Amino acid sequence: MQRTKIIHVNPEKPNPKDIKEAAKILKKGGLVIFPTETVYGIGALYGNAKAVTKVYEVKKRPKNKPLTVHISSLSTIKAFDCEIPHLADLLMKKFWPGPLTIILNTNDKKKTIAFRMPDGEIAKSFIEMCGGAIVAPSANISGNKAPISAEGALRDLEGKVDVVIDGGPTKIRTESTIIDASSFPYRVIREGAISKVRIQDAWHDEHK
Repeated sequence: MQRTKIIHVNPEKPNPKDIKEAAKILKKGGLVIFPTETVYGIGALYGNAKAVTKVYEVKKRPKNKPLTVHISSLSTIKAFDCEIPHLADLLMKKFWPGPLTIILNTNDKKKTIAFRMPDGEIAKSFIEMCGGAIVAPSANISGNKAPISAEGALRDLEGKVDVVIDGGPTKIRTESTIIDASSFPYRVIREGAISKVRIQDAWHDEHK
């Protein structure tokens, strides 16, 4: 079994050269573990079916559980042909980049896609260098606790991924909140770093 390469990166001032090295591997179909502000994720290039399948395999994740698409800018969503309802747009503007995942309909209503724009210099730079969109579930075996450090991720996935970007412990250490905005009323699928109260307050502030 080939060992996973570790790239140590300063979370405050990441060296673009180091992140570019990891992005290059991902764009060639590799798997890269990287830190967000919440937990460490395992990234694969969106649209690379082989790499995405490998994510499911190494995580032992059920195939019926879709993967969140991590993006580096709002404009990226347009390329996915998704509709952004007013209240969802409101949440994006208030909480992105940040620990909020939003499920949207595609314009043809044939499927839904979950999006997140993570905070943190490493995550933002890495996603941008990878083309602006990657799939990235938490870097752990399904059912295990999501890791808040590179060491925690490697306990589950050493030798199963190509690279880990070690940016130290994550800041928030709690998974993102997930909102389903594909139908009305919206539902909080998972309450994480952003509370239901803060979500509701954001909507109510719109009508003050």
